Amino acid sequence: MAGQSDHSLSIFSAAEVEFIAEDEMIEIVPNIRMDALNLLCGDFGPFLPQIPCTVPLWLAVALKKRGKCSIRTPDWMSVEKLTQVLEAERESPREFQPLPFHYVEISRLLLYHAHDDIPEVYMVRSLIEDIRNVRFHKVESGLETISGRTHAVKLKNLSAMEVNLVRPFMARVLQAFYKHDSPEMVQQADTSASKRPQVVDRGPRRDLRPR
Repeated sequence: MAGQSDHSLSIFSAAEVEFIAEDEMIEIVPNIRMDALNLLCGDFGPFLPQIPCTVPLWLAVALKKRGKCSIRTPDWMSVEKLTQVLEAERESPREFQPLPFHYVEISRLLLYHAHDDIPEVYMVRSLIEDIRNVRFHKVESGLETISGRTHAVKLKNLSAMEVNLVRPFMARVLQAFYKHDSPEMVQQADTSASKRPQVVDRGPRRDLRPR
């Protein structure tokens, strides 16, 4: 039963967070001529050789897998920008640097599917891993400061994956703090945590991107 309770507090799995991140827009450079795609989530294209256009990440990966485009690395994924972020993260033990909300998922997908399009890819991979480690350490340090008198915890600029990791821990901690003072609050928290959000069905587009 304890295992089931812990699982119910984990609102999204890592795969579900990544699924949501695939709707982020990214720039590609097609190498083929193709008419516009009219999908439930929007219209994209037409696609012309060497003419950049913006599409959802899932579509960019699907086209990349078929050799129909290259993917332009986002500006924040350059070695210069990532180095600046890493230095700032290390110099500010209580602050998180602003990064895209889905930086973890976007970088993972691009490093896996479009590594040949990323300049200095090994350095980029290393920097992102270092940034993740520094930020996760800050999250842990921030949670360690929680006491029985804590009514709110402010962690600004957290990413989606970081929020997902913090949420179940925070729910358990706050339940432990308030269970004697306010049983009603604990009951409401248990009821909310057990309701797992449904992932939106994006229809037939998954046919474009088999795993």
